[in-house]
Formats: sequence, structure tokens, C-alpha cells
Amino acid sequence: MPTTQSRYHEVYARWRSDPEGFWAEAAREIDWIRPAETIFDPKAGVYGAWFTGALCNTCYNAVDRHVKDRGDQAAIIYDSPVTGTKRRISYAELQDEVATLAAMLEEMGVAKGDRVVIYMPMIPEAVVGMLACARIGAIHSVVFGGFASKELATRIDDARPKLILSASCGIEGARVIPYKPLLDEAIALSATKPDSCLVFQRSQCEASLVEGRDRDWAAEAAKARSVGRKAECVPVAATDPLYVLYTSGTTGKPRGVVRDNGGYMVALKWTMSNFFGVEPGEVFWAASDVGWVVGHSYIVYAPLLHGCTAILYEGKPVGTPDAGAYWRVISDHGVVTLFTAPTAFRAIKKEDPNAELLKGYDLSSFRALFLAGERADPDTLQWAENILNVPVIDHWWQTETGWPVAGNPLGLGALPVKHGSPTVPMPGYILDVLDEGGKPVGPNTMGSIVIKLPLPPGCLPTLWEAEERFKESYLSTYPGYYNTSDAGYLDEDGYVWVMGRTDDIINVAGHRLSTGGMEEVLASHPAVAECAVIGIKDQLKGEVPCGFVVLKSGVRTEPAEIEKELVALVREKIGPVAAFKLALTVARLPKTRSGKILRGTMKKIADGDQWATPATIDDPIILEEIGEVLRGRGLAR
Repeated sequence: MPTTQSRYHEVYARWRSDPEGFWAEAAREIDWIRPAETIFDPKAGVYGAWFTGALCNTCYNAVDRHVKDRGDQAAIIYDSPVTGTKRRISYAELQDEVATLAAMLEEMGVAKGDRVVIYMPMIPEAVVGMLACARIGAIHSVVFGGFASKELATRIDDARPKLILSASCGIEGARVIPYKPLLDEAIALSATKPDSCLVFQRSQCEASLVEGRDRDWAAEAAKARSVGRKAECVPVAATDPLYVLYTSGTTGKPRGVVRDNGGYMVALKWTMSNFFGVEPGEVFWAASDVGWVVGHSYIVYAPLLHGCTAILYEGKPVGTPDAGAYWRVISDHGVVTLFTAPTAFRAIKKEDPNAELLKGYDLSSFRALFLAGERADPDTLQWAENILNVPVIDHWWQTETGWPVAGNPLGLGALPVKHGSPTVPMPGYILDVLDEGGKPVGPNTMGSIVIKLPLPPGCLPTLWEAEERFKESYLSTYPGYYNTSDAGYLDEDGYVWVMGRTDDIINVAGHRLSTGGMEEVLASHPAVAECAVIGIKDQLKGEVPCGFVVLKSGVRTEPAEIEKELVALVREKIGPVAAFKLALTVARLPKTRSGKILRGTMKKIADGDQWATPATIDDPIILEEIGEVLRGRGLAR
């Protein structure tokens, strides 16, 4: 490898030699009510705990502490091409709004440790809601607004919220999606009922409120302001939960990833300058949704902790109004760094392959593009480099880790790029690749990518009220390691190559979705005897789900009609986010002799990859049948 001026190797070695000293130094960037008694306590929690004994408040660090020195600076710029709205919110204004809402929450009975579900679109009130919870020590759980009622209900039942914050509607391109009927149905489906709901009415669609349960956000805010009611920041332990964020589980029951306050702040603050290379006061844009981990970490908390201006964008990479939307936002607001999913750039490339729309915008402020959420294919990376003429950084992390596991640390000086690799592990992470027996494999050998315990600050300490499930899901397969459930390899230079999932979670446009959950929906159809869902390669979304169904004997309805019904059923039960458009009826499914469906082999056939007949297969002919069905739909080579 060519030599570089990067400080990465020096910094990583410093962390390796003294992990506690490294994170103690990083922790000086945070304002503590009481400093930690112990930087890392190996006896606390499942694998240890960071900053035990410390008291802090995440809202104070993200908002209040900046008001004195940068109160007039924009904290958030809301840009909504779907409503034609732009709004600048200064740090001083954000403090006022957050303190007011926090007082409203307290008046409605929310206290430290209570959960608040946030089911909202990409509007400033969603961010204010998250910060208001953090201010009073309540634990927020944001649910992506694209989820259907059943998915929302499972999260309500698990989190048992005291209160739900919602809005009357979301806007997807030209479509207005009423949220309130979805929320009402979810509450009806759930065994746990919230005490109340606070609903923000949007002009595009006004919601009817349930008497005795629902309150109007604007009316309640006006009441609080009329008496000058504001809430102060409540001290919480560094190890107390800040939020619970649900990720799809293989059993159909969602997994509530817990994030603590102290370690999360320390890790996020470290990444802004050292990884992203962004300085306080600069404009940082993560083009994601607050419902996903990227939204939590890099729309809301990290930029505000660092004193940046965060962009909150309610729009799409294409169609709002065209494939120049991202260039317009960068130009209008002086964005220095954009973080988005490769899907977005595949969509832009598809609509405007020669980047003609780029020519009309001033991108002189722009200096880096970061891609994550799914594997960034080399073609898309190269295209982005060519049109933007700035570093394009692929990086890899998970909902569970909360911040990048591996990447190219621009703030420490970029390392040489290898297209297809997210580069190297960040300080805090030791990556190994293991075979099925848990033994390390050599360079360039595929295996399971694992992280040596303990996990660094900012990563999940456990799952919400499910410690045994946490151990079983992440720590039991390879003792001493966290199992990422990603497969790949390390090359001779220590670069990591993440090649795909090792379980049945598929990645649709950066959204992790469970095929098991989709199978559950398909199996509920009265005509379906059995089914299997796999993720198949898609040029735009990375992966899309494909359902194979075996019909019950004696079914008279035409298979094509049933396939349409199944697509509609998944859309209804899981939501449009699943991008489920492909249900294929087959005579039978390939299985092992013990009855396990060979999903991995089916995926290889569908993707046109090399595959071999598994030794354990019951009847090899079935694989040929599957190939014929796929080829009949133009899906397999």
C-alpha cells in the first residue's frame, strides 16, 4: 500500500494500548454533571459498562450548552420540497421549543424512565420530541412513519409507552399518507394502551382526535407558553437508556436496541471531527429518516453535540422535483458533508446518468460524501467520485453499534481507497473473521465478521427488557465476540470487505427488514401452504424481497390472482417500506432432509451467482424447478 499522511494507524495503536485512557480523553468533549467514577467497569452489564457513576444530560449537551456561544447559529435547517417549506431554527429557538415540549410531556405525566413512542414524519417537531424526551430523562422510541399498524402495534406492546407523539400525516413524494388512522388501528391492536397521544396537525391532512386520549400539539404548546412553562434538564446516569430503537428480529418479534446516554455522546462527538472531518459551525447533512439509526445518530444527536447545523430534509433523491434535489440542498445551505445510502445515488444515476442537473448548482462548499446502510457497489462509488470530484467514503455500521465500525477516517487523513471495501476498523473495534467452528481464518478468506468484546462506548449494552435474548442473538455464537451477522473477509492490508448478511435479514434501500416477518404474512393467506422469502439483488435498492409460495391443493383461484393478493397483503401488514412486489407460486420448495428450506441456494439461483447442490438436499430436481420459475419472470440467468 502507498504511504499516506493519515494519522489513523497512530490513533488506532494509541487506542489499542490504552482503551480507557483513549475514551477518558474523548469524554472531555462532553459536559458532565458528575464525571465517571470508572471509565469502563467490566463487571457491570452483560459485557461491561462505560462511564459508570457519571451523571449527564444528552439534551443539555446537544442544545443548551451551545446557546451562549452560538445561540443565533442555525441548529436545524428544515427543507421540505414536498410542502415547499424551508425553516431555520437557531440553537436558542431550539432550546425554547424543546424546553416547552418537555414541560408539556411532564404535565401529561411523563417522567424519567418512562417510554415515549414517536411516530412522525420528517418535520422539526420529530427532532424536538426526541430532544424533549432526553431533556427529562424519558426514553424515546421512534418508529418509522412508513410502518403499518401491525408493526407499530408490536413496538407499542414491547415499549409500553406512557405517551405517543404523532402527526396527522406524512408526505411521500406527491402522496399524502394519513398517520392517525394507522396510529388508531395500532393502539386498537396493541395490548398496551398509552395514557395519551399528542398529535401535530399538518395543513395537508387534519386528523380527528379521540376524546379523552388525544391532544392537539399546537393548542397544548400555546397553553404552556401562556404560563411560561418550561422544563429543566434532568440528570441521568451515563448508563441510563436514552432511547430504544427497534430492529427486525428473525422470530418476527422486534428487537429493541438500547442506547445509553454517556457512551453514545462520547462516541458520536469523537466521530464528527475524527471520522467525518467536520468542524463546529459547519453544515452537516445526513439524508436519512429519524426513524432509522442514521437519523438518530447523524441527523439529530451527533451534529448537535458537535455544534453543527443539521439538515432535516423531507424529500427524496429523485422526484422532489427531480434528480438534482440533493445538489439543490447542498447549494442552498452550504452543506460541507453529505451522508446517505448508496440507493440514493443509484436512483440519481439512473435518472441523470451524465449528471446534467449538477451543472446548475454551486457545490463549492461541498467536500465529502459518505455512503452507508448497505454495500456500496464499486460502479456507484466511481460514478459519484467522477461527478463530484470529492472523496466518496464507504463505511459500515449497524443499528446495534450506533456509529461506524469501519470506514475511511477523513478527519484523521484519508487512507487509500479500495472500491467495495469500507476500509478499516475504527478505534474501539477489533474485527476478526471466524469460520463456522469459531476459529480465525486467514486474509481474503470468507467467514463471519465479529467484533471482539467489550464493545466500545455508544454500542448497545443490551436489548430492551431482553438480556437473555441479547446474549443469545449476539454473544453466544462466538464466545468473547459480538456477532455482526455479516459475512466477509479481511484482506492482507487489514481492510474489511462486507459481502452480505449471514441471517435472514434483508436490506432494502438501507432498511433492514426481516424475511421471517414477511413469511409470516404470506403464510396467513388461506390459499398458502408454505412459503419462503429471500432478498434478491436489485440495481436500485440493493436487495428486494421475493416470496416463493406453495399453494394448498384444491385451490381454485388462479395463481396470478393469489400473487396479487399476497403483494397487497404484505404492503398492508408491513408497509410500503418492504418494497414487496414479487410473489411466485411454485410446486414445492427445496429443503434439506431435516426439513430446512434452502433459502441461501435459492438466493444464489435468483441472483445468477455460482451455486452447488447442497449435500443435504432432499430432492435436487426442485432447484431446477425454482430456476425455471425465476427464468420465466426474467430473474435468473
